[in-house]
Amino acid sequence: MNRYLLPLSALGTVVGGAVLLKDNVAGGVCPSKATIPGKTVIVTGANTGIGKQTAFELAKRGGNVILACRDMEKCEAAARAIRRETLNHHVNARQLDLASLKSIREFAAKINEEEQRVDILVNNAAVMRCPHWTTEDGFEMQFGVNHLGHFLLTNLLLDKLKASAPSRIINLSSLAHIAGHIDFDDLNWQTRKYDPKAAYSQSKLAIVLFTKELSRRLQGSGVTVNALHPGVARTELGRHTGIHGSTFSSTTLGPIFWLLVKSPELAAQPSTYLAVAEELVDVSGKYFDGLKQKSPAPEAEDEEVARRLWAESARLVGLEVSHVSSVREQPLPR
Repeated sequence: MNRYLLPLSALGTVVGGAVLLKDNVAGGVCPSKATIPGKTVIVTGANTGIGKQTAFELAKRGGNVILACRDMEKCEAAARAIRRETLNHHVNARQLDLASLKSIREFAAKINEEEQRVDILVNNAAVMRCPHWTTEDGFEMQFGVNHLGHFLLTNLLLDKLKASAPSRIINLSSLAHIAGHIDFDDLNWQTRKYDPKAAYSQSKLAIVLFTKELSRRLQGSGVTVNALHPGVARTELGRHTGIHGSTFSSTTLGPIFWLLVKSPELAAQPSTYLAVAEELVDVSGKYFDGLKQKSPAPEAEDEEVARRLWAESARLVGLEVSHVSSVREQPLPR
């Protein structure tokens, strides 16, 4: 019997070490224990993956959580599951299709009318490397959903967020933004040969630029906004990449993926951290890689590009000049 103890002990050490290494590589859990009773939270794309887990984490901390999703059947099912698991009955589903400006306006109007406050807005929903699809309004799908949809939604909820200050906006970007470039001559890929990877990277770069410019405009308002890369997670977001269905990926690269790819539970920790951590109450305009603040790509720091993208985004979504001007302008440093 004793001859098995050493191998079993060694195996336990190896497995335990591997798990600890995975946690270290993939990031950690939210270090904040802060709760948010009475605070109203909106999480887009919350019926599955990181969004659903973020909604669960914030419901567990006492928030009044609104799941904003396109597919209401899945959204209602997610809300029921979260209510059941957290015993928090203030978890509700609302319809929001970020590929439709009409749907975004209707959702925002309903929130502004029915909710007394909005304390936390988590812009989580995304489309990744899909075919060359367009939104209801003719925008390239990834740029339209990932950036323009959230750009309009956020602007339409700003008055409510400012009235609820201190409040927070969390924008989910991606490490892929470093490969992105904002092509103002063809933002919607109408003349270039479509490249789904480049389109995805452009949309995620746009999110960081939007975050920077919005933070500048919101100085002194009590509303903060930050962007983050949650890490690579095992979610439905990667369904168009073909990685999960590849035999090579699942066998040869399986151990590497296991080490580097996060579960939705772990990938939701950065969003949770930015939403609740008391030490981040005054932090704004920053980019986080997991739980750590990092410098984004150089183009993401370009204030002129950020300002130009804001103006073009407002034009594309038909945001009224009066509404845009309600976001207090701050002069660029000379």
